[in-house]
Amino acid sequence: MIETMISEMESAFCKGIFSKKTTFRFRLEDTTIVITVDGDGYQVERDGTAVADCDCATSAEIFRKIWYEGYRPGIMDFLSGAIVCDNPLLLPQFLRAFGR
Repeated sequence: MIETMISEMESAFCKGIFSKKTTFRFRLEDTTIVITVDGDGYQVERDGTAVADCDCATSAEIFRKIWYEGYRPGIMDFLSGAIVCDNPLLLPQFLRAFGR
């Protein structure tokens, strides 16, 4: 699923959503990807160790639902621990940057 998502990102990217470089780390069970986004583009690093502005851990299934089905997590997803994120307010902007 992650490889498919990464391959779809290029055609979906929307320039101008981010005004400064912002780094996201997504930990999806046994997979980690770091995505750095700015106003003009993005870079994906598998198993990246860069310092992230937003570090998010969840199941691959929840991430799939968000990416492909338009699911928008609610407060209970965060309170229950289904999604652990240190900066959840950045997540909607990330999704907009990729047309989601």
